[in-house]
Amino acid sequence: MATRFPSFVIKVLQRSTVLSLCTILVCAIPACSGTPKPKDGETKPLRGTDEHIFVGDTIEKNYDPNVIMKRGEAYFEKEEYTEAIVEFNHFLELHRTHILASYAAFRVGESQMKRAKGIERDPDPIQKAIEAFERLRKEFPGSRYDGQALQKIEECHDLLAQTHLLVGQFYYRRSSYLAAAHRFNQIVTHYPDKSVAADAVYFLARTYHDFGADDWASEQLTLLEKKYPNSAYASEGRSLLAKINKGRSAPLQAEPAAGSKTLPTFAAGMGTSPTGSLQLPSATALRQSFVVCRIGAWC
Repeated sequence: MATRFPSFVIKVLQRSTVLSLCTILVCAIPACSGTPKPKDGETKPLRGTDEHIFVGDTIEKNYDPNVIMKRGEAYFEKEEYTEAIVEFNHFLELHRTHILASYAAFRVGESQMKRAKGIERDPDPIQKAIEAFERLRKEFPGSRYDGQALQKIEECHDLLAQTHLLVGQFYYRRSSYLAAAHRFNQIVTHYPDKSVAADAVYFLARTYHDFGADDWASEQLTLLEKKYPNSAYASEGRSLLAKINKGRSAPLQAEPAAGSKTLPTFAAGMGTSPTGSLQLPSATALRQSFVVCRIGAWC
């Protein structure tokens, strides 16, 4: 004879069965779905970094050198370089004598370089990178990062030289000859051994010629022929020099006549080493070569 359960017991069993099935489904869905993909706008996920270092705001986490360094590295890995710079500078403020202090200083410079958006954008991050690497070499002399910092400084100057050429050509195309001459002079004065130096000499000569100062143009074209005879603009330079010499009615004067207009010189920050070789300009001198023309722009 089959056992019959009261109606209320049957209802309880049915309800329990439904709840059990729901629980099984809820538990099974995450297991089948795998790791969810990051949504648009979310930050880059970390690799091998403990997320708990970003959680909480305890005194220990604010002062612990390992935690600060981990946060800085995590931000650097996530390509959040402004936040990384804050953490590495925080490390240097609290733990300047720590074994990783020179590394933190090097990371500040690297983060500034990463912030740069190319030679056609604001050069401020590159200038700040030079300052950071110079500070590293000054405050941690002989560190294991000294050689790398010097190499990075050279890379930054290469970028600044390219920036000067790009902006100078921009002004030249718009007949802003004084602004163009300023940029080309920066390269001729500070970066005569860079790859863009020959181009700068040629465009400086063209700028002087179009400005009406053929004496200065001839000087630059003579320099181009003497120092960069195989450059991309060597042939154009010789043609322009021949044109200038042909159109002259008087011999080339060594200096402009009294009372004539003179173009500004831009040799501020220039220096030589004890051996007489050219030194790269300091970060302080470099800032004088980038003039803010209006709000939100530089020239």
